[in-house]
Amino acid sequence: MSDEVQNDGDEESFAELFESYSTGIGQEIQVGDKVTGQIISIGKDTIFLDTGTKIDGAAEKNEFLDEDGNFPYQLGDSLELYATRVTESEILLSKAISGIGGINLLRDAYEREIPVEGKVSATCKGGFSVEILQRRTFCPISQMDLVRIETPEDYVGQQFSFFITQFEERGRNIVVSRRKLLQQERSALQEEVYAKLTVDSQWDGTVTRLMPFGAFVDIGQGVEGMVHVSELSWSRVEHPQEVVQAGDTVRVKVIALKAEEGKERPKISLSIKQVAGDPWDRIEDTFSAGDVVPGKVTRCARFGAFVEIFPGVEGLVHISELSYEKRVVNPEDIVKPHDKVNVMIKEMDLAKRRISLSLREALGDPWSGFTEQYAAGQSISGTLEKKEKFGFFIKLAPGVVGLLPISKINQSAERANLDRLKPGEPVTVVIEEIRIAERKVSLSPGDTADETDWKRHARNDSGGMGTLGDKLQRALRSKQKEGK
Repeated sequence: MSDEVQNDGDEESFAELFESYSTGIGQEIQVGDKVTGQIISIGKDTIFLDTGTKIDGAAEKNEFLDEDGNFPYQLGDSLELYATRVTESEILLSKAISGIGGINLLRDAYEREIPVEGKVSATCKGGFSVEILQRRTFCPISQMDLVRIETPEDYVGQQFSFFITQFEERGRNIVVSRRKLLQQERSALQEEVYAKLTVDSQWDGTVTRLMPFGAFVDIGQGVEGMVHVSELSWSRVEHPQEVVQAGDTVRVKVIALKAEEGKERPKISLSIKQVAGDPWDRIEDTFSAGDVVPGKVTRCARFGAFVEIFPGVEGLVHISELSYEKRVVNPEDIVKPHDKVNVMIKEMDLAKRRISLSLREALGDPWSGFTEQYAAGQSISGTLEKKEKFGFFIKLAPGVVGLLPISKINQSAERANLDRLKPGEPVTVVIEEIRIAERKVSLSPGDTADETDWKRHARNDSGGMGTLGDKLQRALRSKQKEGK
């Protein structure tokens, strides 16, 4: 009984062993078959893959090197390849069929969409002549690459893989496409990019094209996202070309992945400005009230002008803070967008993101040193600024204007000359009173000083003549006495 049990066990073990040994023997691989296999060994020049049969597949390692010359795969990774040679002892695998083969091999490659390897031999009308398996084929210029080809001669002599897209006249008319193969390869690589995409992840990309509403950026393998114009910079941007140009390498942050109806892949929204962080977070450590800083006028409003003092940080110069020299009605009379100016920081409210600025304080108060140079009774040369019914405004210094009342003008001996004055012409006046607190200077015509000086000199001179007259009179009286 035990012998029977033992025999049954031996038969079962033998059956399992035979089944294991025979697995895959009936699964023949032929030239041109697509084989999916896992990498089981990586040598210096060759990689070996498990083909699912008793014979492992071998492929040349250099066929898989990336742009930097590195082998990007590891043990256990799966690859989809094509059988290019099959014998009892070996299976050679490759990305494409190459070498020498009959017309039937090309037909099979066409029908089964198997890549074939070819060499670009020359340019021709509308495309390229490509030699595949010692046969001449044609590749349209639009099917040679994913990008527009500007210099076709650069492709001559190079070896590429192609799909056969047209097979007619028993192989006498063969059309191939490299673009279709590149699109398939890119699609597989794009899946890897999409698998890694997450909101807030950052990528290095290349600006591909600009539109009025933003810039498109390739973040890898043709996967594009869009940076809206509002996300290009913390500063105000009117057109994307102010910040980036096609071909620029930029760092971007994924801010949204939005599913689109009818599309497998999401719409990618990117940001350049958010990579650097919010500039308002650094303002407190950078500026303080009282600082005089350079800035750029970004826009003017009825109530003042906005000035950018840091990329993305604007402050307001209220209309009352634009000038000490004159009363401002329209801010653009003083500054215009894009003007570079110096401003003083008056107040910062970071919680509300508001900064109050002053243009006039940065330039300085022209009244502050006026009394150190001038005093009441002093004659000064000024410029007529404008005429009013009640008097003339005379500019005495930058930012300092005095009033010459009409009553003083009417009393002046130079009234006619004053009436003929035009704005911008020089005039001499006398300072009668300075009121700094009110920022007012009262004036009188310049001839007042001349008249005062004349009267003073006249009094002195008449006094002198009086003394001489007295002497003459005494002398005359003395002679008259002598004559008597």
